[in-house]
Amino acid sequence: MVLKSHRYSLGARLFLSAAFCCVLILVLAGVGLTTFYRRSAERGFDERLSVYIKQLVADLAAPPETERQTVGDLGEPRFDLPLTGWYWQITRLDGERPNVRASRSLVGGQLPKLLDQSITPNSRGLRESYVSGPDDRMLRILEREIDVGEDGRFTVAVAAPADEIEGDIQDFRFALAMTFLLLGIALVASTLVQVRFGLRPLVRLRTAVGSVRTGESPRIVGQYPPDLAPLASELNQLIDANHEILDRARTQVGNLAHALKTPLSVMMNEAGSGEGQLPQTVRTQTAIMRDQVQYYLDRARAAALSGALGGVTEVVPSLEALLRTFMKISQDREIAGSHAVPKTLRFRGEKQDFEEMLGNLLDNAFKWAASRVEVSLEGAKAVDDEKMALLIDDDGPGLPDGARAEVLKRGRRLDEATPGSGLGLSIVVDLAKLYGGELTLQRSQLGGLRARLVLPSI
Repeated sequence: MVLKSHRYSLGARLFLSAAFCCVLILVLAGVGLTTFYRRSAERGFDERLSVYIKQLVADLAAPPETERQTVGDLGEPRFDLPLTGWYWQITRLDGERPNVRASRSLVGGQLPKLLDQSITPNSRGLRESYVSGPDDRMLRILEREIDVGEDGRFTVAVAAPADEIEGDIQDFRFALAMTFLLLGIALVASTLVQVRFGLRPLVRLRTAVGSVRTGESPRIVGQYPPDLAPLASELNQLIDANHEILDRARTQVGNLAHALKTPLSVMMNEAGSGEGQLPQTVRTQTAIMRDQVQYYLDRARAAALSGALGGVTEVVPSLEALLRTFMKISQDREIAGSHAVPKTLRFRGEKQDFEEMLGNLLDNAFKWAASRVEVSLEGAKAVDDEKMALLIDDDGPGLPDGARAEVLKRGRRLDEATPGSGLGLSIVVDLAKLYGGELTLQRSQLGGLRARLVLPSI
């Protein structure tokens, strides 16, 4: 099963969700505070207007007729200047013809009556609303209905520009926005710090698991928070179980190899002392059985080890040891072997498997080379971040294009006169596949055969 990574990391998801919640809370708080302040500003403004209404009502309710001539003297110059937005209006309701008295600022105009708009009075008996004034200016208006007995029923209205309220609200909204902006930046910054600090143990755990995978450490070490310590412990138990399974697999494979090789050796020795067609057939078939048993035992062992955690092999030491061995074996033919592989290159897998693959390829190269064998790394780096490609070239006769695929099949040999079982290259193919790599044969720049071996690297 292949695990696919999500588009966003855990840290990014935590940071984005926390930042979104912070912004959402601040926006909702800003809307709520602005609404609350609007109501508070309207109440304060209405208190000012209600004072003027009370004064007008008091003037109307004065008993002497002479005192009523001073109705509207509120001590506010804006009620006397034309179209200032500050207006008052008194309308008699029970006369045959409406009797309207208004402030000079209305200059002959009239305010709409809230009584006609079916607006319900509040607990103080005041009707309140926003209306359009004589100059199409939005006004905040308060209206009260009074009954002065024999003198009749009246509505008293006072209006003032609504932009004074809006101005206060805009100032408050700007101050609140700047405050919340700075607060939001601080909260987002603190969230980022918290996420980085909170996820640091996970980063250390990931690094520790990577060290186990690359072979730098046999187990996960270090101290972790209480909520991560059980996970680290479970991973260590999994690593121990993996090693235990691999040890049992090695033991079983070794026991099976010993159990099979001994009877086969006895059969070959017994057949070797006889003459005729039957002993010769037994020797031939026994040798084939021995090679086949060895092939499948190696393949089973490699399949068990290919998933091992922490297997890492230094490429250059194994390569140089194999080159020295094969040059010594081929010293009578004076074949030179060299390599141009960086010392930092490492194979992610078991050393025995790497030497098995490289040994078979070098054996084939030295067997057919005329004078030299060269080993190099394809390109300056690996094939990608996790793979390398080793090139083994010889200056032998090489192979035709159609024959290269044939020799990679199990047990196929194109030259029966040359000693060998024909399983060497097929073993390399199977081992490489078990590690997620591949083996291909190409024409070498030296004139012979090139084996290109792709394997996982670190």
